[in-house]
Amino acid sequence: MTRDARPLAVFDLDGTLADTAHRQRFLEGRPRDWDAFFAAAPDDPPLAEGIALARKSAEECQVVYLTGRPERCRADTEEWLAAQGLPEGPLHMRRDTDRRPARRTKLDVLRRLARGRTVRMLVDDDELVCDEAERAGFTVVRARWASPSAALKDAQERDGRT
Repeated sequence: MTRDARPLAVFDLDGTLADTAHRQRFLEGRPRDWDAFFAAAPDDPPLAEGIALARKSAEECQVVYLTGRPERCRADTEEWLAAQGLPEGPLHMRRDTDRRPARRTKLDVLRRLARGRTVRMLVDDDELVCDEAERAGFTVVRARWASPSAALKDAQERDGRT
């Protein structure tokens, strides 16, 4: 089997490929209901702009998925990706106990990926993740096609859960 040498196109999920608006309500109260938030993920509608970009990117790149979702959501996430007809590719998820901000966890994975391959771009909706990736020298496409959620932004930064 030959090793894939194409550059990598790295895609976030929530707010980039998946519309999480229907499950934001689980993050608005205190305490946040993380189990319900992630249990509702299989019902996420796809975000057309992100889906189209992932498919287009697969023409020249290997698509990689990088999410702050915890590892325990892997089966649901893989099923959702396949149901959208997205290109196959590695799925990098957060360890179930990792509560670091998304900007830290995702940058760690990006750097690890870049040690062996060219990362052509990161596509993400989290402005803090995008800022950190750009500072580290990565090309970033800011996914601004979903409705922003203050609850999700706070959860990504403070709770380190997605």
